[in-house]
Order: sequence, then C-alpha cells, then structure tokens
Amino acid sequence: MRIVVVAPSRHPLGQPHPGGLEAAVWDRVAHLRRRGHHVQLVAAEGSDFLRNSPAAFRLPPTRWPAGSSSDTDYPPGYLELAQDALDRALHHLSRRSEEVDVVENHSLHALPLRWAPRLGIPVVTTLHTPPIEDMVEAIHAAGTALGPVLAVSSHTARSWLERGVHARVLPNAVDAARWQFGPGGPDLVWFGRIVPEKGPDVAIRAARLLGRRLVLAGRVGDVEYAERAIRPHLGDDVVHLGSLHQRDLARLVGSSACALVTPMWDEPFGLVLAEALCTGTPVAAFDRGGVSEVVAGSPGARLVAPGDVEALAAAVAAIEGPSSEVRRRIREHATRRFSLERQLDAVEAIHRTAMVTDPSWETAVSA
Repeated sequence: MRIVVVAPSRHPLGQPHPGGLEAAVWDRVAHLRRRGHHVQLVAAEGSDFLRNSPAAFRLPPTRWPAGSSSDTDYPPGYLELAQDALDRALHHLSRRSEEVDVVENHSLHALPLRWAPRLGIPVVTTLHTPPIEDMVEAIHAAGTALGPVLAVSSHTARSWLERGVHARVLPNAVDAARWQFGPGGPDLVWFGRIVPEKGPDVAIRAARLLGRRLVLAGRVGDVEYAERAIRPHLGDDVVHLGSLHQRDLARLVGSSACALVTPMWDEPFGLVLAEALCTGTPVAAFDRGGVSEVVAGSPGARLVAPGDVEALAAAVAAIEGPSSEVRRRIREHATRRFSLERQLDAVEAIHRTAMVTDPSWETAVSA
C-alpha cells in the first residue's frame, strides 16, 4: 500500500524517543516499511524517514530557548507556523490523491480531521490522548465523511465516547526484538517524560521508603517541575540519566529489579508498562486510566490506589526480584499481548477496508 503517516508535530520522530506517542508512531512507520509498504511521513524537520517524502511534508522543528522546553506549550509563534505548514502539506496531498491509498493520522491537531472529507483519500485516525476540544469538534463536523477512528485503549475510547466520538480499540504494541529479555538487577527504575502528570517525584518517595536506589530515565518536559521536584533529590540513591536511545533504555529496564509507574493523571495507555514487562521486569503501578488494561493477567504486575505511596512501596517489595523463570513468563505474556506483528496485521486489514469503503471519495467527487 501507499501510505502517508501524519505524525505528531511537537517533536521530531527519532532516537531518543521524546515520549511514548512518538515511539509508537516511529515503530509503525519502520515496520510498515519493513513489510514492503511505501510509507511517506508528514512530520517535523529532523525526523527519521523523511528522505522519501516530499519537501511539502516537512514541518518546522520546535526550537526552544535554552532551558524552557514544555510538553504543554509551544515556543512563541510556533503553533501558527506548524499549523500553516501542516495545512500546506494536506493541500499538497489533496492534489496528489491518486498517488496515495490511505492516510494514517496520529496528529494532535484538528487540521487532518477537517481535511479528511475533502482529501479524496481514506483517513484512519488514532486517538492517543484524552479528548482534545478542537479534534472533537472537527470529528463531529466531518460526520459520516470521516474514515475509521481508533483508540489506543478502552479507557481512551470511553473518554472520547463521552464526547460523542466512537472509536474502535487498537492497543499500542511493542517491538519485542528491541525490548529484549533482561536479567534483572538490584535497582528500581522509572522511565518516561519528566512531567508532573507522570509522577517521578512520587517514585522517588516510594524508593526512599524502601531504602532503595532509583534510576530515572527520560526527557525533561517541564523544566520548572524538574528543578523543583526532581533535581534537589538527585544523589547517590536517585540518579537521572536523561534521554536514552531505545537500545540503552531497554538494557537499563531489563537489568532492574522493578519498574515504578506512577501516573498522576488518567493514562491513555501507558506504553512504559508494556515495554518493561517485555524485558521481564515486573511493574508496580498506580491504577489510573488505561493502566489496568495494559497489565491485565500479567504475572509481573501489582496495581495500587492512585497516589498511595506506601502501598506502591509495599507492591514493589512484594513483586521485585523474581527468578529468571518467572521473568521469562512475564516476558512471554507481554510479548503475546503486545505483539507488533499482530497489530500490523490489524492495521493492514483496517487500511484495506477503508480503501474500499472510504466515504470521502464520494464527498470529493461530488465537490
């Protein structure tokens, strides 16, 4: 198939991955290409996979003043530039609709949804976040002319359904070949974006209740929060390694005793859970959002009430340090549930169905 993937535009797609959303889309593009599909990318300049894409598909990169990056805001004036560039990319795509079979939309902007009824190409949209008002309005405005809508978890699907948006659940997946089995080790690990809603400060408190060393890995997405809540606690017993290449991150997680997952918001999916379990490393986590779906049935997971630090520490003590045999069972269960190959089979089937039934063809022709 000839596929155009519209990526989230806040960060380039590449290593080290800035977050789970970007990691999931990166894997999708890489493996669709590996399966022989012709995949082009609409993404921020500096992304991997742009070599075979038209220049019009290259969006401006986010350029932050030193020490001021954010996962909730943009540099002054950037959002307008990015949206203008995305609008031009979609206009370029609409003029070459006969060259593309399907569009995969992973953007957090409403523009691809607004363009969908007039592109003349089926658009398959994946919802990765809680409802975003502009996107909700655009989906309702598109009506029956919009292509398939997917959600990364049942929790995410329900949250959008409350806003009248119906989505089929297609969970995220993990490339088990890249998240390989690990031997475990003495330290606890926390990995993800360093932002308040991910709660790394809570993980620090739990590790200290246990008297255990904690290794943090991840990009700082909220500088003020990191300076206030994380930096003062760094030392021999709390280490922050920053952003790691996926290979190095998998090695770190696989050589840890237990992964702490501490969402302070309703997690849409929680890719770090699946990644840790694929290495055989057990997880202790707050039960928020889609977390319970991800760990369901795993022999290597303990969930506790959100925000209960003492319960989290007790869960770590109960589950950490399993034998090599148990770690292998943890991995086997995770790799079955989060098989990337099985997800791609489903994606291909959805795309082929959309190509046959896409309602935007009729809209485009009548226009």
